[in-house]
Amino acid sequence: MSAQSQKNRLTVPQVRARKGGEPLVCLTAYDAAMARLLDAHCDILLVGDSLGMVVHGMDSTIGVTLDMMVLHGQAVMRAAKQALVVIDLPFGTYEKSPEQAFQSASWVLSATGAQAVKIESGVYAAETIRFLTDRGIPVMGHVGLRPQASLSEGGFKAKGRDDAERQRVLDEAKAADEAGAFAIVIEGVEEGLAREITQAVSAPAIGIGASAACDGQILVTQDMLGLFDWAPKFVRRYGQMSAMIEDAVGRYAEDVKSRAFPGANETYSFKQKNG
Repeated sequence: MSAQSQKNRLTVPQVRARKGGEPLVCLTAYDAAMARLLDAHCDILLVGDSLGMVVHGMDSTIGVTLDMMVLHGQAVMRAAKQALVVIDLPFGTYEKSPEQAFQSASWVLSATGAQAVKIESGVYAAETIRFLTDRGIPVMGHVGLRPQASLSEGGFKAKGRDDAERQRVLDEAKAADEAGAFAIVIEGVEEGLAREITQAVSAPAIGIGASAACDGQILVTQDMLGLFDWAPKFVRRYGQMSAMIEDAVGRYAEDVKSRAFPGANETYSFKQKNG
């Protein structure tokens, strides 16, 4: 990467400085083509382990591997020149110990060139976040609905519906903040709790299904673009990508069948070089 592109890319300290200021614009990216389109509009691109469901058709994020995250992270980094790129550490690659987390995170960052990792911030997370940040690895936290905990929690369910759970989510956010997380994703909580967390932590709080009370917002890009028939109810669809693709493919198929597509009777021509 050139010195110029390094200079222009948003940095972790710049993201942290946006606390309480201009909202952070964040989307997921899993490949170079999409990252290239999103880069100019986003402050943060997250290579989320949601790629297991969005790209690979899995039922959850549990089966995502570190190798998968690296492969997709490399693709995004080849195209993104301005946005800060964060990569999820998938299930089973950081929970065992801070040392395991460091090994996973250091490999992800060195193999991709990304700027930070994200971990889901359960009760064990504060020690791990501090261990990583003390060793120069920027960490984004994640509280509320945690997809990697879907097996133990019986699916994807909103959090903070009773006082005990509400307090637990708040405590986890505070612990991640105090441990040095430069930003914290808040997923699947109601507006009052999202506002309370945002006000309680010094790091920017980035919401997904957590109202506009946060310091920024993130969505799964394919949900926002309308690629799937179903999307979470908090998602505003800014496009109808599914219908557009189906229409385009249908018209292409008809042209092929009728041999009516442009260039149907043409073949590649190769000019032989002289000498």
